[in-house]
Amino acid sequence: MSGAAGGVGGSPCLGAAAAASSCSSSAGSTYAAATAGVAGRLQARVLEHIFSYLELADLMSCSLVCWHWNNVLADENSEVWRSLCSRTLGDEALRSDVLCNLPTYKGKLKAFQHALSSHDCSRNVYVKKNGFTLHRNPIAQSTDGARGKIGFMEGRHAWEIWWEGPLGTVAVIGIATKRAAMQCQGYVALLGSDDQSWGWNLVDNNLLHNGEVSGNFPQCNNAPKYQIGERIRVILDMDDKTLAFERGFEFLGVAFRGLPKACLFPAVSAVYGNTEVTMVYLGKPLDGYLHPQRRLLGFSTTEEECMQSVMKRVQVSAWKSPLLPLSC
Repeated sequence: MSGAAGGVGGSPCLGAAAAASSCSSSAGSTYAAATAGVAGRLQARVLEHIFSYLELADLMSCSLVCWHWNNVLADENSEVWRSLCSRTLGDEALRSDVLCNLPTYKGKLKAFQHALSSHDCSRNVYVKKNGFTLHRNPIAQSTDGARGKIGFMEGRHAWEIWWEGPLGTVAVIGIATKRAAMQCQGYVALLGSDDQSWGWNLVDNNLLHNGEVSGNFPQCNNAPKYQIGERIRVILDMDDKTLAFERGFEFLGVAFRGLPKACLFPAVSAVYGNTEVTMVYLGKPLDGYLHPQRRLLGFSTTEEECMQSVMKRVQVSAWKSPLLPLSC
């Protein structure tokens, strides 16, 4: 989050069934192989109906059984994902515009699993019933933050963050390790206050790390101030060790370079009473990015994508379930 079982006798599931049943009795082996053979020949719509009753952990196991089952689960808007999404998220999140930039049910479910954590945050905040919005209680002289449920050690990841209330004197978005504090006394830029977090203060456009201001962002004359409700896209590249931001589909540039090889989590910190912050995980950023080394070699973005596709296909031993990205 290796490879799929090979086909035997026309069924892609029989190879796995035969291997799994080798330690059982002869009668048990015959029954298991026959059952797996029938399951392997089930029509996609029948499997889809069965899968729609399963939970995520079971679906992940099913996706590893054989290519046929994996292909059934590949449709991100199928009844399987719609049913699971409805059971997990609830109507409030699905009917609101919070997830409007996620066109598939599987994408919405993935966003929920990466949302701000109600268990890894300051005691002065809580996550609302929609599962994505953080509410800060009106506590005086306190700065309060929250981390995402899942952190990352590799790959490229993007998420959107926006304020749905006043920013106050400090409103910071960025990333943090598991060791970074999520609450402190006074009104301060909590993210970026130590060497365990990196933040962009939307109030004064300062970049913060290790308790110091590392520059203004974006680097342009008269940079516009953040407007309440404006969605900021955060792009974390754990391969190039960079953190970048977008606003209104405009790439603002790389804010931090040389990030450590550590598990980094999406994070926010706020100071204003009753303000609310929403974070939605988007997955891999679709920004036409081309790795610098590929660019130097003259590859185009399309060629880069083709090369990555080929690499994924040939690395069969490293094949992973497509349900969730690798995380720490």
